Amino acid sequence: MAETDLSRRRALQLAAAGLGGTLGATLGSGWAPAALGAEPLDQERITRPLPDGQNLPAIGMGTWITFNVGSDPEARTQRTEVLRAFLDAGGELVDSSPMYGSAEAAVGHALAEIGGNPPVFAASKVWTPDGDATAEQVAQSERRWGLAHMDLMQVHNLVAWEPHLEHLLDMREQGRLRFVGITTSHGRRHAEIERIMREWPIDFVQASYSLANREAEERLLPLAGERGIAFIANRPFQGGRLIDRVKRHPFPDWALEAGLTNWADFLLKFLIAHPAVTCAIPATSRVEHMRENMTALRGPLPDERLRRRMAEHLRAR
Repeated sequence: MAETDLSRRRALQLAAAGLGGTLGATLGSGWAPAALGAEPLDQERITRPLPDGQNLPAIGMGTWITFNVGSDPEARTQRTEVLRAFLDAGGELVDSSPMYGSAEAAVGHALAEIGGNPPVFAASKVWTPDGDATAEQVAQSERRWGLAHMDLMQVHNLVAWEPHLEHLLDMREQGRLRFVGITTSHGRRHAEIERIMREWPIDFVQASYSLANREAEERLLPLAGERGIAFIANRPFQGGRLIDRVKRHPFPDWALEAGLTNWADFLLKFLIAHPAVTCAIPATSRVEHMRENMTALRGPLPDERLRRRMAEHLRAR
């Protein structure tokens, strides 16, 4: 299905935005994070506009590897606390995939344990070579998460992407999905991703982007900004290698003076300061690391001059 006209796309998005009530009103009602108390932190979050005009916090949570814990009760309890810390800090977008083993089921278990309809923006993926199994995988994700509807379904790493996109866009038009997207990782297939962004009426694209891997800045990010496509930055710490690399060095005084507080804040703020980035999705299995990550959701963003200094600092390390 090639793109027809943008007005039709906008109409579909606004119609689907009514589904945002599933996770905006339905999940958002009657839930207050315990750690926030009476302080109006929601007013301070860094948010980005979505294609339907609503806003999304710019730091999300990935679940690759970290939430693939099977049915181990101790590990599930610990991941529940990780998700609770994320929500308490004002995060919303949680990204998973059937490719990630038991991660979706672990997310669903954590949401059920937390209870009270936490305001999660639920993002998962279709990952099967069977182009006719799209609806079945969407339903499977809904069951695993314990939700009536997903906010975003993406074609994972472009596996059988054309039939899956056809089905997902039909589901969006029917009001079964709010948003539709595609993903890639490790810098793969950017030319094909770019072609789909130009020719198909997708809402989201997800690709690897970090301070050490800036390939997305060449074509994908400018195109996302041009076409109003939300961009999710995956692997912002390069699977942990980048954060391990920088933590071997003292945190620079000039970064503290600029309002940055720790290395996670440094690396994530660099990404979300790019005007075309909607959300970055670091993954962690530890509560203390989640709290570090979520410092990037508040405070000043670096300007272009500071971003250049941050990049130069990394190159020298």
